[in-house]
Amino acid sequence: MKTISNSKSSQKESKLVQYLLIVTAVTFLLIMLVAPLITIFAEAFRKGYEAYFESFTNEYVLQAIKLTFITAAIAVPLNLIFGVAASWSIAKYSFFGKSFLITLIDLPFAVSPVISGFVYVLLFGAQGWFGHWLIANDVQIIFAVPGIVLATIFVTFPFVARELIPLMQEQGNDEEQAALLLGASGFQTFWYVTLPNIKWGLIYGVILCNARAMGEFGAVSVVSGHIQGVTNTMPLQVEILYNEYNFVAAFAVSTLLAILALLTLVLKYILEWKVQRQLDKLDKQ
Repeated sequence: MKTISNSKSSQKESKLVQYLLIVTAVTFLLIMLVAPLITIFAEAFRKGYEAYFESFTNEYVLQAIKLTFITAAIAVPLNLIFGVAASWSIAKYSFFGKSFLITLIDLPFAVSPVISGFVYVLLFGAQGWFGHWLIANDVQIIFAVPGIVLATIFVTFPFVARELIPLMQEQGNDEEQAALLLGASGFQTFWYVTLPNIKWGLIYGVILCNARAMGEFGAVSVVSGHIQGVTNTMPLQVEILYNEYNFVAAFAVSTLLAILALLTLVLKYILEWKVQRQLDKLDKQ
């Protein structure tokens, strides 16, 4: 009888702990995620739809949106190439310095984006290591678009590689070796064997990389110079609008960033759902 009563009390206790954890998690999400999102949209539409859409007619806002998409359009494909190459070499080959390479890939996660921006200033600024050569050849990187692109690439390059490395390591080399033995070229092996196996992880990494590229603030803030209409991305433009007490426009641009983030979450959920379906099919087979 004591055993039964003890088991019942433990079940009640575990249920209580379960509910407490769920309530804590939901409350935290409501306070830290849902409430700020509601506030952003409420403030953006506080003066009506006309004021909201008028915010996007400002030439500086349009330029900031354009620069954000240009930066992402350059940084994401380059990180895609790097991520595939790095994950392929790490997962498929053994070589000296492999662990060190993995550590370097994780470096942007450990270094503050602001510090990475300062590093580029020390390298390519007017008083930097390459500054005099760049000035002599009329090449401007810092306080220009190239510096923004470089800073964005640095803070985003781990995302694709970090998604693909464990995936490729788990899959092994058997299928690629079989394809090579059957006469396939290296490109054919990658295109018809490796790529179909990693496509969902690859897309997932690209989505995360793109989201970070569009929302990056710290590193871009250091190298941009905050030149209106030239080097301001959307996050930087939001800061300027807010400091100018143009709250409606600031929150309007913020809603665009929020919508992009929400789209990223939706795509992330869809990809995870598709991957889970494939895994369930494999388990049934």
